[in-house]
Amino acid sequence: MNEQDRYRKRAAALQYDFESDDAPKVTATGKGYVAEEIIEKAKANNVPIQSDPTLVELLSQLNINENIPEELYQVVAEVFAYIYQVDQKVGKKTN
Repeated sequence: MNEQDRYRKRAAALQYDFESDDAPKVTATGKGYVAEEIIEKAKANNVPIQSDPTLVELLSQLNINENIPEELYQVVAEVFAYIYQVDQKVGKKTN
């Protein structure tokens, strides 16, 4: 990996519907321009964003629509807990 690749922006998107999904799944991954587009779409749709380069690297190795492996359940649960907290704060501000 060259120096430019090391600092290139990366992004991954997850989706989880507790009523129909067995586990969260990867819905998008990318680096560089594609990562920027993923982040911009998330912002435009008020989707909370959390920065975790190690997790993004691991998620980027999965196929789109692939469920995350059990080894990542704990860390992804922490991400979803963060999102829940953000949603709660935003909900309090708008009510």
